[in-house]
This record gives sequence, structure tokens and C-alpha cells, in this order.
Amino acid sequence: MQQKKKVVIVGGGFGGLQAARSLKRAPVDVTLIDRRNFHLFQPLLYQVATGGLSPANIAATLRNLLRRMSNVRVIMDEATGFDLERKRILLVDGEAEYDTLVVATGSRHHYFGNEDWEGLAPGLKTVEDALEIRSRILSAFEAAEKTGDAGEAERLLTFVVVGGGATGVELAGALAEISRDTLLHEFRRIDTSTARILLIEGADRILQTYPDELSAAAQSALERLGVEVRLAHMVRRLDEGSVTVETGGRLEVIPAGTVLWGAGVKASPLGPKLAAAAGTETDGQDRIVVEPDCTVPGHPDIFVVGDLARFDHGRRKPLPGVAPVAMQQGRFVARVIKARLSGKTVTGAFRYRDYGSMATVGRSKAVADFGRLRLKGYPAWGAWLFIHLMKIVQFQDRLLVFVQWAWNYFTYNRYARLITGRWNPLGATSERAERRPAVEGKT
Repeated sequence: MQQKKKVVIVGGGFGGLQAARSLKRAPVDVTLIDRRNFHLFQPLLYQVATGGLSPANIAATLRNLLRRMSNVRVIMDEATGFDLERKRILLVDGEAEYDTLVVATGSRHHYFGNEDWEGLAPGLKTVEDALEIRSRILSAFEAAEKTGDAGEAERLLTFVVVGGGATGVELAGALAEISRDTLLHEFRRIDTSTARILLIEGADRILQTYPDELSAAAQSALERLGVEVRLAHMVRRLDEGSVTVETGGRLEVIPAGTVLWGAGVKASPLGPKLAAAAGTETDGQDRIVVEPDCTVPGHPDIFVVGDLARFDHGRRKPLPGVAPVAMQQGRFVARVIKARLSGKTVTGAFRYRDYGSMATVGRSKAVADFGRLRLKGYPAWGAWLFIHLMKIVQFQDRLLVFVQWAWNYFTYNRYARLITGRWNPLGATSERAERRPAVEGKT
């Protein structure tokens, strides 16, 4: 009996999970490797970071998701390198042999050469990031309630969000709602509605991938919520208690108790390692430049999908690092693998179907770009709710999220407002980030 071909998928995110699911009835042995035991619905991470949802609402274990696929094995481990000559992927605890390799390890925060800023301004890519941000936000209000210094209370109640993309816009809008609605009557010495929320963007508009009219609508909605939108401002320096920005050649120091980072992402550290092993190149975001069929140049047995891949064939700009791209690439790669098993030569290139983009600004406020159809306000928000509910991987999670959203909407409350981690009077709760001196930017 001929041994089945071995397909190893590294990463249980949108691309890796979709590739594994699409190989359900293929005559292959699939091994899915991830350092976590769960799949995370990252588009709703900001809701965990702002107390609207709990982590379990937007995550599901990989073993449960793949339990009906008898040809799939899940291994909880972390890839550390590659031995392409022996067709092995190196793991923290051993190695895995493959005939076909699919690498889908996603992305991480991008501080543009200022990696020391991470401890001062956490980004939002993991559950731990979301819990860290949630604790920092809520601890800032707690610390402001305790202090007897009006100036210090004002600093603690100043929140700076860096980056005007979807993550930054969603965080800023949620912060405004927390301070104006959720916490309004819960403190005795401070007025939470006086909290200052600033959104810092280096370009001349927020949501740059959206049409101008939707960017303007999102900015207007944020400003109505009380968010100060600062365009054409660049962050030049981070201190423990302040942010220094530059605009028009002028520097401004903004005292702030909490700084959150949403200004960019780059590929996971596994990207440069694979590129070095394969003798190929990466771009400025550490993404591997792939062939039209998502393979690594010179290695038709290795596919790269999702945020780790730079795909710009026939396009003016590379495909964005969003969930629909990763999912469609995962399905495409599975089709290619199955076609090869049948002895067919696959020459077609991956084609991305863009069904649109959406970003929520706050309660009943959102923007949606579906090509010719552009929505804003309540219709966009309704579309955002429906589509995100349908994309969550398990029915019970959809039901829980729907109930929580309904509760939040009618009560103006956010039930998941626990402060976890180590707390200190400055309002920072990070167990990972040590207190650092001022860090100047390299940009």
C-alpha cells in the first residue's frame, strides 16, 4: 500500500485553518502545527481589549474545529527553522517531515525600527495583547480616581492611539464610548467623560485604503464621539508618561497615561528564516515574495499564504494582510495540492475576489466599502454586525457574541471589564514590559 503524501501546515490562523479544512477528503495526511491550541478571530480582538467580549467568545480550539477530519493531526508546538534539503521543519520539540509545506504564520506589530516602543505602546495581535490593553485602559481610570493631583489625573485620563487604520479607528471609538457611557457613573472623584482620546495618523486621512468619502465619514463620527483626530502627525519619541509628535517641523509633547499602537504590522519572524533557507527575498515587512500560485520561488513544494506572503502579481499594490485574502489563498492552495495528487499540472494563478472592507467606529457607526456600494452610519454598522457574526467559526460562539452585543447595545455596558495582570499606580499593568527610559524614534 502506497504511503500517503504528508502535508504540513504551520499556523492555525485564517489561512492555515482554511487550507486544512479544504483538504478534508484528500488522500493526504495533514499535520497542523501551531504554538497555540486555538484559532483566534482577530477582527474582534479590539472588543476584548475594550471589555465588550471575553477571549473565549472569539476563539475556538483547533482540535475541536478539526475533530471530524480523520486525516488531520494537530500538534501544539512552535516552528523554529527549516531544513529544506531533508524536507523537515524544525520545531521547539523535534521536527516534522513533509512532502508539501504550507506556511501561514501571520504577522506581528511593526514599530518601524523602534522595537523598544513595544513595552510603552502595546499593539493588538494576540489574546495576551488584548488583555494587556484592557488592563491598561481600566487601570488608568482606577489610578485617576485615587490620585489627588489634578494634573496627574488629567494625564492618566489621556489616551493616545497611534495609527489611523481599522484597528486604531476601532480602538479610539471604543475608548470614547467607555469613557462617555460605560464608566460615566461608576467613579466618585473623577468625571470619566472628560477623558481625552487622541488618534494620531501620519498621513493626511484615516482609513487610507477606503474611498475619501468614507474616510471623512469615519473621522466625522470619531469627532462626534469626542476623539481628537490628528492627521499628518508623526510619533518621534515615547516616554513612560508622554508621547512626542511632530507636524510641520514642530514638536509637541502630549502627556498621556496610556498609549496604544495600531500603526502597522510585519510578517512573523518565521518569514526571514524561510526566505534564508530557500534563498529567496522578503520585502520591507518581512513578507516572502511568492509566485502567482503562492509557492516560494524555486520550491514548488512550499506554499506561503496570508500575512506572510507578498502577492502582487497583476496588481498595482500587494494584497492586504486581511482575513479574506488568507482564507481564499488557503482554499486555493488546497485545490492545487489535490490537483497535483491527481497528476494534473496546475498553471493557473491565484485570483483574489475582493468582497469589500468594513470598519466600525462606535455604537451604530461604521463605514463599509463594497465597491460600487458604499455604506456609512447605521446601515454599515448593521452589515458589519451580520458579516462578523457569520464569520465566527462556531455557532455557539456566534450566539454568545450576539447576546453580548445586544446586552452592550441596550445597556451601554461592557461586561468583560476585569483587570488582570500586575497593576501599578501609573496605570500600566504589563508583566512583560519593564519600566524603560525615554525611547527616541529612528524615523
